[in-house]
Amino acid sequence: MGDILHYYAGNHTAKGFYSLYASNFQELDHVLFLEGESVSMKTRLMNELIKTCSEKEYDLEIIHSYDENYLDGFVLPQWKVGVYGGLSHVFQGNHASVKKITVDDIFHREKLDNKTLHRLKNRRQRLLNSSHRSFQTGLRIHDGLEDIYINHMDFSKADHKADELADILFHSVEKKEKGPQYKHRFFGASTPKGVVDYIPNLTEKLMKRYFIKGRAGTGKSTFLKRIISVAEELGVDMEIYHCGFDPDSLDMVIFRDISVCIFDSTDPHEYFPERQEDEVIDLYTIAVMPGTDEKYEKEIQSLNRRYKSHMKKGIQHLKEAQDCTKKIEQLYIHAMNESSFMKKLKDLHQYITI
Repeated sequence: MGDILHYYAGNHTAKGFYSLYASNFQELDHVLFLEGESVSMKTRLMNELIKTCSEKEYDLEIIHSYDENYLDGFVLPQWKVGVYGGLSHVFQGNHASVKKITVDDIFHREKLDNKTLHRLKNRRQRLLNSSHRSFQTGLRIHDGLEDIYINHMDFSKADHKADELADILFHSVEKKEKGPQYKHRFFGASTPKGVVDYIPNLTEKLMKRYFIKGRAGTGKSTFLKRIISVAEELGVDMEIYHCGFDPDSLDMVIFRDISVCIFDSTDPHEYFPERQEDEVIDLYTIAVMPGTDEKYEKEIQSLNRRYKSHMKKGIQHLKEAQDCTKKIEQLYIHAMNESSFMKKLKDLHQYITI
C-alpha cells in the first residue's frame, strides 16, 4: 500500500478564507481542475479516483475541506499529477498543465431549484463571513494573552536554543546549489466538529519529532522560522504548516529528507511523546521569567475564557454553514443524471490513467 498523507490547503481563519493551494500544485506536470457548483459530486468523483489509485498502491496526498464530508483535491506525487475540486477563485496551477473539466453538465438543469440554491448559497456565505469575524475577535483577545508572556520573555535564550537545534539537524547536510522546494499547508482546521488536525498521520513515519511546548507569545512560531531560515540557506526541501487560526503564524515544519519534524504541541493540537526518539522543547521553561503564570493567573484565565468563547461562536457559524451545504447538495443530488455522472467518471479515469 502506498503512503497516504492528509492535510488542508485552504482554511477559514481569523484572516478570512486563506488559500495555500497553489503551493501544493506548483511542482506538478498535470492538474485536472473540476469546475462546478456541487461539492458532493466533485467529491464523489475524486473518491472514486482515489479508490482506484489506492488499489494500485500509489502514494497519495488527500486535501481536505473544512467540511469533513467533502474533499478539495488530491495529488499523486510520484506521477506529478493532481486533481482539484475546490473554489475556483482561489486556485492557481503554477507551472502545471491545467485541464478544466466541468461537472455541471451531469445535472438535469430543469430539475434544479435555482431560487432556493441562490438563497442558501448567500446564507452560507454570510455564515462563513460571520465565522471569520468571530475568529478575528478571538485573535485580538489572543494577542492580549501573548503580550503577557512577550513582556516576560528572554527571546535571546529561545534564539540560542533554535540555533543549537539547527546545528544538530543540519550538521551533516551539504548545501545544494538549487534552492529548496516549499509546500505550504495546514495540518488542521476549524471545522463544524471543532478543531481537527492530521499531525499523527503527517508525522508517523518520521524518525525524529520535536514537540514545542510553551504559552501564547513564547515564540514558538519564531522558533520555527529561525530553523526554517537555516534550512533555506542549505537548500533543504520542506513542508511548512501554517496556523489554522492565524495563518501568518507557523505551527510545524517537516524536513522529510532527514526524517524530522518540529511542531507546536499546545492546545488545541497538544500531543505528548510516544516514542523513545520524541523530544520536548519547552520554551516557557527555557525563556520565560519564572512565576509569570502565577502572577497573571486571573488575567490569563479571563483572556482564555473570552478567546475560547469567540472561537466557539466561529465554530457554530461553520456548523450552520455546513447545514446550508447539506440542503444545497440535496438539491443537486435530486437533479443528477446518474448515466452522465458515470460517463464523467470514465472520462476522468482516462485522463489520469497511469
